[in-house]
Amino acid sequence: MKNTIKIVVMVLAAAILATACSKSDIKGFKKTKGGLHYKFETKNSSGESIHVGDVIVGELVFRLDTTTLYSNAGDPQRLMMVRDSVFNGYDIDEGLLLMHVGEKAVFAIFADSVARYFNPQQLPPSYKPGTNMLFYYEVTVSDVVTKDELQEEQENFMEEMQQREKEEPETLAKYIADNNITTKPNSDGLYIIVNKRGNGPKVAMGKEVAINYTGRLLDGKMFDSSIEADAKEGGIYTSNKTYEPLTYVVGKMSLIRGWENGIMGLPQGTQVTLIMPSSLGYGAQGAGQTILPYSPLRFDIEIVSVK
Repeated sequence: MKNTIKIVVMVLAAAILATACSKSDIKGFKKTKGGLHYKFETKNSSGESIHVGDVIVGELVFRLDTTTLYSNAGDPQRLMMVRDSVFNGYDIDEGLLLMHVGEKAVFAIFADSVARYFNPQQLPPSYKPGTNMLFYYEVTVSDVVTKDELQEEQENFMEEMQQREKEEPETLAKYIADNNITTKPNSDGLYIIVNKRGNGPKVAMGKEVAINYTGRLLDGKMFDSSIEADAKEGGIYTSNKTYEPLTYVVGKMSLIRGWENGIMGLPQGTQVTLIMPSSLGYGAQGAGQTILPYSPLRFDIEIVSVK
């Protein structure tokens, strides 16, 4: 839900670009030339100024009147890249360009002016048309990543990823040698190590399969598990997750290729370890903040049932 709200925040910002300038006044606020309502709650004119192409680091609270729809208060993050303000209308970026590091500002937009760009189900349940409700963006800028710094980061990241790609085969080979793994990889480079073979029905296309699994990087860092005890041991336990076998129909759920190919044809009750190059996992894209691009993976899997 939080991610959905965050996406809506950004979409609303884009929709605002096309709205006409409201003639309504909001007490305590000023207006930019483009018509954006704003006020500063904290000023720091000596702080670093913000320019087009910079990325704002800080806190954002997004409200509809008094109802908070999104907040990262107390947890500063990279919020958004500031765009060029070239639209004659409400433009949040126009307000951001007035800010400095160390300042807090509030931007206000009449909800009715943007509501027409969304289906009713996309709008907050508390929204009531025709009542002069306001969307508020409370922005606190704690730092800024400049356009040049961002470009340097991207260049350094690309160099690092190229190095990771180059070193991956050696990393995988060292893991195999250090762990005395004698199983040979298949033609795709996937190691399928059967620790215990079951004797039930076999995994096949169209079958409903239930599996328990734990995924780790080759350095041992756990990134996911369906088993509560493993998650706690690996330091990734979350109380809002239900720990139970993953159930899916083979061929009807998108899985990483190494996992899908690794258990195909194995019988119910089998316990297997899959060690795979990144080409069979998350490849050059990686996944989240834990699985970087070009990360070989290890999955320990138990096939609980096959129907």
